[in-house]
Amino acid sequence: MHLGQIAEQTPDKPAVIMAGSGRVITYRELNDESNRLARLLHAEGLRPGDHIAFMLENHPLFLAVAWAAQRSGLYYTPISSRLGADELAYIVGNCGARAFITSAALRDTAAAVAERTPQVDLRLMLDGTAPGYGSYEEKVAAQPALPLDDEREGVDMLYSSGTTGRPKGVKPVIPLTPMGTPGPLFQLISLLFAPGDDAVYLSPAPLYHAAPLRYCLTFQRFGATVVVMERFEPQEALAAIERYGVTHSQWVPTMFIRMLKLPEDVRARHDLSTLRYAVHAAAPCPVPVKERMLDWWGPVIHEYYAGTEGNCFVYASPQDWLAHKGTVGRPLLGEVHVCDEEGRELPAGESGTLYFGNGLDFEYHDDDAKTEAARDPLGRGWTTLGDIGHVDDEGFLYLTDRRSYMIISGGVNIYPQEAENVLAVHPKVADAAVFGVPDPEMGEAVQAVVQPVDPADAGPELAAELIAYCRDRLAHFKCPRAVDFRDELPRHPTGKLLKRLLKDEYWDAARA
Repeated sequence: MHLGQIAEQTPDKPAVIMAGSGRVITYRELNDESNRLARLLHAEGLRPGDHIAFMLENHPLFLAVAWAAQRSGLYYTPISSRLGADELAYIVGNCGARAFITSAALRDTAAAVAERTPQVDLRLMLDGTAPGYGSYEEKVAAQPALPLDDEREGVDMLYSSGTTGRPKGVKPVIPLTPMGTPGPLFQLISLLFAPGDDAVYLSPAPLYHAAPLRYCLTFQRFGATVVVMERFEPQEALAAIERYGVTHSQWVPTMFIRMLKLPEDVRARHDLSTLRYAVHAAAPCPVPVKERMLDWWGPVIHEYYAGTEGNCFVYASPQDWLAHKGTVGRPLLGEVHVCDEEGRELPAGESGTLYFGNGLDFEYHDDDAKTEAARDPLGRGWTTLGDIGHVDDEGFLYLTDRRSYMIISGGVNIYPQEAENVLAVHPKVADAAVFGVPDPEMGEAVQAVVQPVDPADAGPELAAELIAYCRDRLAHFKCPRAVDFRDELPRHPTGKLLKRLLKDEYWDAARA
């Protein structure tokens, strides 16, 4: 549905509620704000197919900025608010942004890149100004709140986290269909999660990430209210569900783990009965974690596997998962092919690289080599996200790990996700990472780095306990040979474990 139609029908309905501050943006305000910014971008010469970028915290106007680009037929790149000046300057330059929007909360980083992004014609800052930036509020308020004469659907162009080199932009084909034309995600959400205008969608993750951004915008096409957490805190998330009567939500497994490790009386304190759909994705969920979540929240937990690239959408209902524990589901978009190193398809039950056919086309912006590496080597038109897995006889998909994380020890392939899943549910473990480190005899050895629940527990006794715990549950060669401890593991705000940072540290030390 068109945002303007929703604003006309329910102008005073909350489109956005900020969970922490309680600030409300109504549908009238969201529509007017995005129209004014779209008008400003047009006045500055941007036309369909051009590009804007913005770096914002989970700001009340984040989605208004996205809507302005979406209804202008533009490519738009939300950028992580945690990046430093070098990566920010690279992304703004690489994507070819002609306009860049940020906020006073990120003033220092933004100011450092103003002179390093000369192709940007328009720089705006919310909540204040800095050298090289004009006032967003003043510039936007000067424009009429009328839609452009020919509104066209734009599309996001998101960048990878850049943990294995420079971030890469995933560039889809821009729709340029009339504004309000339903896309594939609208149709999938409508089919699977049945939102109506009475839906209340909780987004606990940073909005610049693919799933939070796309789901928030899509739920607003249904006329739903989107509740945005400024940052995820487990108890605050439970409180938000109760306070706002949340019906739909989206999570990553690390959020489940953190909520499960709250004291029992805290978890029982909140009424979660309004939840109809709790969707999770982004990483494999340990089976014991999902079992405990289903016991706690009931059969409302749905799972999908997909990528920013849009080449697949694999889905598991609660009933699917209970009948096939550990699955991420069956493909609804893109047919799955499991292939060996030479690209030959493997039978059910055997693990290999996952390729998908008949999904959406994509390319990595300005990186032909990476684009080609994601293509089927035998030229069948399939693409891969680089994951390893297998399918069962009924076509349900199971993920093993990322190919880039595979450990080769004594000629044997080891996927560290298995050990991480075991460690994650140990009562003394808050977070865990497993990866390969150099070993003169075996090539690589399995190393774990653990964040204990109680820092005072860190030491040889807990290390021995965790190794034994793994060996009771996994083949010994899959288990860590050593466990080190950290106060905190490096994670992206979306919950993604930045394992490469830890692995590089150990490999660099071995080379020294």
